[in-house]
Amino acid sequence: MNVRYILFLILGLDALTLIFQSGELSISYYEALLVSGDFSFLQLLIKSSIFIFGQNDYALRLPMIVLHLSSAILLFKISKKYLKVERNRIWLLLIFILLPGVMSSAIIVNSAGLILFALLLFVYVHENHSIKTTYILLFCYMLIEGSFAILFVALALFSLYKKERNNFLFSAALFFGSLLLYGIDTHGSPKGYFIDSIGIYAAIFSPIIFIYLVYVLYRRYLTKDLDILWFIATVALVFSLLLSFRQRITIEYFAPYLILALPLVAQTFEHSYRVRLDLFRKKYRWVFVISLALLFVNSSVMFFNKYLYQIVKEPKKHFSYNMHIAKELSKELKSRDIYCVNTDKKMQKRLEFYGVTKCNNLILRENSLNFIKTDGVTISYINRVVYNASVTNININ
Repeated sequence: MNVRYILFLILGLDALTLIFQSGELSISYYEALLVSGDFSFLQLLIKSSIFIFGQNDYALRLPMIVLHLSSAILLFKISKKYLKVERNRIWLLLIFILLPGVMSSAIIVNSAGLILFALLLFVYVHENHSIKTTYILLFCYMLIEGSFAILFVALALFSLYKKERNNFLFSAALFFGSLLLYGIDTHGSPKGYFIDSIGIYAAIFSPIIFIYLVYVLYRRYLTKDLDILWFIATVALVFSLLLSFRQRITIEYFAPYLILALPLVAQTFEHSYRVRLDLFRKKYRWVFVISLALLFVNSSVMFFNKYLYQIVKEPKKHFSYNMHIAKELSKELKSRDIYCVNTDKKMQKRLEFYGVTKCNNLILRENSLNFIKTDGVTISYINRVVYNASVTNININ
């Protein structure tokens, strides 16, 4: 089959799966804050989608899905420089799509998906267009998002390595400009989160791929096989781990930088596989098959996560609980002609997205799952009650 057809088949199935999953989720509290909070470029994208397609979950998540699909296409194009066999580029694309962190960024409304797309776009423009175009793009990045300061540091170090004075000065200027615009986040009291950060990275990439990624970055450092992808990924990894000794880091700002190293990982794996006799290739095939199988299992768990409520003893410990309940709760309230309630801050913000506003005469109070009343409001998934509340009418006259 033609590689182009396979590419569009994978992306088409990916898009359909993400659209289906969009209908299964509710807006989270932090997503609701992003939509209604301070202005940001990502908020502009989300509000534009909602303005065009209406205030619903599909419109909320459509920009993230589009950014994700665009990122996948950019990665496929960038990988041509590193992988000469098109079949291997397809495998790389499939692994990219199945990575837990990439799947999350494709559907959860936060900065990770935007940062990943912007980084891949920069690499593509850097490799295929003039330096002037690259400068314009980087200047726009400085205005859009403060987390691109890491990119500017990486580019400054890369320019020093390549002895490119003008590029170094421009990157340094963008870095200091970013600091002036957004400042430096040193929140919280000093506390070590190094092990936590390693664990989160392993969850984002899957343990096998993350370990191999770190190995590839270190190996290329020893062999001095350093390019722009290596600098961007390594600077982000080292900086995030050093910062984690001081405070808890926001992984969504750093993980996209490490994903840029995937072409390097694929190139190293391909080379290691090809230089060995067929007799000694078996362990590489096993590593690849096991890694891919684990990614498929993980993706299945993510997309059929509601079935886990049958296993999890306490529903609130379900990893997606904070992205469930609100939509179904709003429908249940509206079916009872209730269009405004007073409830806890987080649920209040989420319900507002679905048209249930705040008022003082109706109190929505969450109750224990052990005491379910016949006239209460309950939400169930796969025949398991996961939320129980009561609505009380308060006379405020």
